[in-house]
Amino acid sequence: MTGIGMKKGKKAAPRFELGIKDLQSSALPLGHAAPREIVSPYPDRISQANQYLLVISNGHGEDLIALRVLDEIHRLQPGLTLEVLPLVGEGKAFQPAISQGWLEMVGPSLRLPSGGFGNQSFRGLLADINAGLLWNTFKQWFYICSKASQLRTIVAVGDLLPLFFAWTSGANFGFIGTPKSDYTWLSGPGSSFSDLYHRLKGTEWDPWEVALMRSSRCKLVAVRDRLTARGLKRYGVMACAPGNPMMDGLKKLECPSSLKPFRRLLLLCGSRSPEALNNLNELLIASHLIEKHNPLAILVPTGAEPDLNQIETCLRNLGYKPCEFEDQLIGVKACWYRDSCLVLLGPGQFSHWANWAEVGLANAGTATEQLVGLGIPALSLPGNGPQFKYDFAVRQSRLLGGAVVPCKSKTGLARRAEFLLENHSLRRQIGFIGASRMGSEGGSLSLASIILNFLFD
Repeated sequence: MTGIGMKKGKKAAPRFELGIKDLQSSALPLGHAAPREIVSPYPDRISQANQYLLVISNGHGEDLIALRVLDEIHRLQPGLTLEVLPLVGEGKAFQPAISQGWLEMVGPSLRLPSGGFGNQSFRGLLADINAGLLWNTFKQWFYICSKASQLRTIVAVGDLLPLFFAWTSGANFGFIGTPKSDYTWLSGPGSSFSDLYHRLKGTEWDPWEVALMRSSRCKLVAVRDRLTARGLKRYGVMACAPGNPMMDGLKKLECPSSLKPFRRLLLLCGSRSPEALNNLNELLIASHLIEKHNPLAILVPTGAEPDLNQIETCLRNLGYKPCEFEDQLIGVKACWYRDSCLVLLGPGQFSHWANWAEVGLANAGTATEQLVGLGIPALSLPGNGPQFKYDFAVRQSRLLGGAVVPCKSKTGLARRAEFLLENHSLRRQIGFIGASRMGSEGGSLSLASIILNFLFD
């Protein structure tokens, strides 16, 4: 598979409209793991001189995608030495695999004051530059080039920066383009400058990115959906869309009996403090405005940030009190209550709890997409950022076909939550749209197989 060829498509891409009318009346807008029965045919094909694969990723969501693909590559070809270089942050997502000994993190890294979201905030960008961003980026580029001279094959995961680094290295490389989709400009009104710009190009990818994808050394271009792949094929890029790794590793477990008496919301506040704590506070206040005909359970799967103590301080300030939850087998670390509302905290429980929710309250990126991919509609309440601002929320909504709706006020969010909770058929309708936009599980295995077939051919 190369980046050359493919005639221009004859039919224009279809137009997709954003959202559901009932939800737009007063506001704008990880499943079971992939099957593992495949027996690896690859060991005899990979030469002794080319036993190394270097993966470079450019963001927190990209790190998770890279990890899932690397896990499948390791299973299919355990003799291959796997290295990863996260261009943003410290690569915490890779630590379990590194501890297990099958993955090595290489190259320079830097903890960024913006948390990796300097591209969404000028002030955050200045803070990152002051912390040494430019010098660290140069060191990363130099390291990648030096590794390429030692017969590394490279896979870039993300956007322009890792793609550019892979191209300038001189090595054969593959590219997994995760952040861009043509759904973001084909869905919705399409009257903004960026929509017109993308419509003129026929793809969300820019000409300089397309030029790098068409390099004779680019052996693989994989994107998140077929619509985006079709847009790139018009420019001679043989892009494929083998599946979405973000939908791998999620548990489709039946809701436990202890939660069935409750209406269930899943709250995703983001992963970067202090913004995430502010999101948590605002979303909880909005949930207080929901008219409750049944007791309400708010599931809050937590990560490294904000930590459990910070979240509990927020709950205490909002008038919640600690209590015991009867079912200790579902991963509840702490339980708090206020009136007829329970808040359940579970560190690392997103993949287990997500499928139990009826509606999501979600100011997050990757996790929101995963939740919607499970067929669960979501509502967001954009703030001042830098991780989750209104423009980002609208783009996310368009990407997901209106399966997540940005709300302008807490009252607006509460009214929509009430409407969704009382309309099972509407939830199913919106959930079907979101699931179709995200695609099915199994993308990690497909990508791993393609990488081993084409990059080491």
